[in-house]
Amino acid sequence: MTLGRVLHQFATPHNAPRGLTWDGRALWLSDVGVGELMQLDPWTGAEIGSVAAPQGGTNGITWDGRALWHSGFGTGVLSQLHPVTGTVMHEIPTPGVNATGLAWDGHALWSADLGTDLIYQLDPISGAILNSFASPDDTPLGLTWDGRTLWHCNASKGGFIYQIDPIAGTAQQVAGSPGTQPQGVAWDGRSLWIVDAATARIHQVAVN
Repeated sequence: MTLGRVLHQFATPHNAPRGLTWDGRALWLSDVGVGELMQLDPWTGAEIGSVAAPQGGTNGITWDGRALWHSGFGTGVLSQLHPVTGTVMHEIPTPGVNATGLAWDGHALWSADLGTDLIYQLDPISGAILNSFASPDDTPLGLTWDGRTLWHCNASKGGFIYQIDPIAGTAQQVAGSPGTQPQGVAWDGRSLWIVDAATARIHQVAVN
């Protein structure tokens, strides 16, 4: 699969977007400026729901099929949250100290860490490390899972998107991001969504 043209884009509700995920019908976006996880209509960008982040410094988010997972920058925990009430349902320790992007592969949780420059596969119950490998660049941020591989965004050197083999950790392809500071990525089953902090916009990008 290769990245193609931008299909759709809209402005984020606030100016400090971070994590991004897809819940099957809508996008969820975290914003460090307001400390919220916001559910967005993917076509209008309108906010249709929100929950408060459990810690300050909200960062990465992902959807596991029934709940949200959230990383608070520098908090040392990954939190599973009820998508309606925001109640913390479960927590596991982060393997590093500066967790950023999160992804769910159907069985395990993936976490990128800005402090160690590693990407970890974690047991969602115990937090045990199942696999780890180096990020393809030095500013690991957003993660998402497409059913076979990881997609990863990196804000260094102008912003790049990587498709990564989840076993070996090798980059299968690299492409420029629509913006210079991509923070989060999400997979909707057919296309990739990328949120950019420099422009405070979310782009839907075709995957060919």
